[in-house]
Amino acid sequence: MEIRQLKYFLKVAETLNFSEASRKLYITQSTLSQQISHLEQEIGLPLFERNSHEVYLTEAGKELLPYAQNAVNCTMACVDHMNDLKEMLTGELNIGVTYSFSNIMAETLIAFLHAYPHVKLNIQYRSMQELMDGLKKRELDLALTFKPLKTDKAIDSRAIFSNRLAAIVNENHPLARLSSIKLSELERYDLILPCKGLQARNAFDYLIDGKDLDFKIMVEVNNVNIIFDLLHRSNLVSVLSESTTILEKGMRAIPIDAADNEMDGCIHILKDAYMKNSAQEFIRMLSQYPRQLCAEGYLKIKQKLKGKVIIQSKKGCLRHHCGGSLVFYIYYSFRKKSLFLPGDNYRYTSQDGEDADG
Repeated sequence: MEIRQLKYFLKVAETLNFSEASRKLYITQSTLSQQISHLEQEIGLPLFERNSHEVYLTEAGKELLPYAQNAVNCTMACVDHMNDLKEMLTGELNIGVTYSFSNIMAETLIAFLHAYPHVKLNIQYRSMQELMDGLKKRELDLALTFKPLKTDKAIDSRAIFSNRLAAIVNENHPLARLSSIKLSELERYDLILPCKGLQARNAFDYLIDGKDLDFKIMVEVNNVNIIFDLLHRSNLVSVLSESTTILEKGMRAIPIDAADNEMDGCIHILKDAYMKNSAQEFIRMLSQYPRQLCAEGYLKIKQKLKGKVIIQSKKGCLRHHCGGSLVFYIYYSFRKKSLFLPGDNYRYTSQDGEDADG
């Protein structure tokens, strides 16, 4: 029994179609059928039931499925580990992300590519559920999203900053001068919202659940770029996370004044999975971006707690960029093997020259 055969078996079990599986594996259908037949002969039981139209897993196939997946996962983890030991930071890094992380991640991407030009980055924008599925299928090394409303036991979700929903408008909108807004006040405006299933929409629906509110939802879009474009051209109001608008010129983010309005930005990894050196380094660099905003005068340390630092925007400094006070919660450990912010203490210098040591 070869790992290659198990990979072929898993792909057929996933697609239940030999033709589709062979295309995804970049082999001929005859080669795939031959390898599956060899595997069935070695096991001594049929793994698939075939007819002219459909393919089904047999009882033996269903029993083999979790063992085959575990064997392939362990082999891939071993190969990744050996490659890292041999070549250090080379190879590929597969990152899943939702749009709210785009601006926060962009600076890290540029810095990472400059520091490690031999690592290929594969960035995939997907919905929250698709990202979690991608982690569990080992298609992704890590995912950057807000904390899901429901936890998944297979996923380790670690918060790196805290954010909240905000009303997003263009800088000339009547709401642009407000420092906060209540949900009931949004009833007076025409809304453009992300489609159901996207994280900001899920958070908004959760926030308004059970409340007697009647919103005028004029447009629903599954692309935040289109939302921004329409906001620039109209007096529509959207509801997104504050972090979505970092460095988005001409936009204002007015925090929504409501209980439970908090969204934790998280890095998600598969529990008990081997993490590539490149993934660890990317996470370390990603955690530096809020520090950079602080050093540039956009943010200041609000207070320091055991095990985490809370950083809040300086009054007025972020208004041009996100129109509100964006709060980052940067979690770290003082132990050098910490996943987030490994290494020694650090120092911030705020715009007014005050130092803050961590």
